[in-house]
Amino acid sequence: MFDIGITKLAIVGGIALIVIGPEKLPGLARTVGTLIGRARRYVADVKAEVSRSVELDDLKKMKEEMEAATRAAESSVETAVKDIENNWAQALLPEAGSEQLPYYSMARPVKKRWRAKISATPLWYKARSGTRMKALSGAARVARFRVPQSHS
Repeated sequence: MFDIGITKLAIVGGIALIVIGPEKLPGLARTVGTLIGRARRYVADVKAEVSRSVELDDLKKMKEEMEAATRAAESSVETAVKDIENNWAQALLPEAGSEQLPYYSMARPVKKRWRAKISATPLWYKARSGTRMKALSGAARVARFRVPQSHS
């Protein structure tokens, strides 16, 4: 910008010393230094504000792109779900003259004994090994193991 070298600064300093005088020169130098510092801070603030506005514009564009991509993905998912629902509805509806539902029916069978504990051991193995499968009450246990009385 300005091509100011050491020689030019020395010339300007000498002229300032002659014109202003040695008493007022240090105060003037401090004032000029603070003004230059303020100007530099102001320029830096303006640059930062411009860069923030540019970044903000970029973020707004990126946000709009992401929203558009989200809308496109959402619409494609909705169409896929509707297609799947239509296919399932057509597969589940019995055709004319046919009373049979397909084997992949969505209707769940009613579980009658939902409180019953389901074991991983098969029932045929429990029956063969003599594992007790039902709890007996106290009276039933006494009756089961009671010695038969002979009638005389």
